[in-house]
Amino acid sequence: DDSLCRGFHGGSKQDQWSSGSGSGQPTLVPRTVGKQVTLIERIGKGRFGEVWRGKWLDEDVAVKTFSSLEEISWNQETEIYNTGMLHHENILGYYASDTVGILSCTQNWLILQYHRNGSLYDYLQRSEIDIEEMLLLAHSAAAGLNHLHTEIKEGTGKHDKPGIAHRDIKSKNILVKDNGQCCIGDLGHAVRSNNLNTDAGPDKLLVGTKRYMAPEVLTETLNPDIFESFKFVDVYAFGLVLWEIARRAHPFAEEYRIPFWDLVSADPSFEDMKKVVAIDQLRPLIPNKWSKEPLMCAIAGLICECWTHNPKNRLTILRVKKNLYNMLKSTYGSHAHKLEKPSPRIVDSSSRSSSGNSSGNFSGRL
Repeated sequence: DDSLCRGFHGGSKQDQWSSGSGSGQPTLVPRTVGKQVTLIERIGKGRFGEVWRGKWLDEDVAVKTFSSLEEISWNQETEIYNTGMLHHENILGYYASDTVGILSCTQNWLILQYHRNGSLYDYLQRSEIDIEEMLLLAHSAAAGLNHLHTEIKEGTGKHDKPGIAHRDIKSKNILVKDNGQCCIGDLGHAVRSNNLNTDAGPDKLLVGTKRYMAPEVLTETLNPDIFESFKFVDVYAFGLVLWEIARRAHPFAEEYRIPFWDLVSADPSFEDMKKVVAIDQLRPLIPNKWSKEPLMCAIAGLICECWTHNPKNRLTILRVKKNLYNMLKSTYGSHAHKLEKPSPRIVDSSSRSSSGNSSGNFSGRL
């Protein structure tokens, strides 16, 4: 499946695609792909529609279906997936978008890579992991989010990539691949650094999942004119995901819990989350027993520097990724080098350089 995705992004399948018209980068839409896909079983349901496992050219694919009423959401996600230089092993692979007639209904489809392990949320509930698996899941998820956040300049202007903030980071929007790494999915709420006015207009600010919303989103104090604001929001939510992963790691594994499970209901209101996160400034409980293991102390410090109340004091996701890589390298050095690959020339506007390895006193709620 990687080779097919590479072929699309590299342009070798260009003759199968028709480009849009008008100014700006065209959105590539396949002429007949939808007719070649057979839906096999429904595997999920969301705000937009449903997710199916399907078959395309004898290959398993995930098909995200949107009703005709959700065409704006489908167009938005299609545009994001067609961003130049988006392809990355830790971002869910995109094959195609198409409009398909089913009986008397019209559906818009996104055809994506299928990963049988499902979401990180599902995976953590049924799997107890060891320390190496914890670090691999966390590092790969951070690598995917870092690629989204990173603005890439190739020098010619033809292959630039804007910074992209996800805005709905949570364990249900991260998938687990067969190799034990994660990939970031569901880009329907994403915002691009070169398209803030359209992607994050006044009617599009309170988006995402309430349980994972950062304090500045809940208090409506986020500055939508500054792209960094949206990156800070992603890092806060990533801290919660990192907590979810770390709690399932042996020898300290505990029963899986969703963040704030003990503080709000299963379907919390905006006001519920605002009180807990922004007013009372509570965070999920970090187990005292982590203090017995230096690496878990470092993980706790990293988590706390992601979900701290002041967004400007949060680590960048690049720093989080590097710290997790260093933990992998120091613990499982012979394997860690496989995770780091040369990168194109990037633009990183952040100067934050904290190591994130402080253990501190993290008993109780932070």
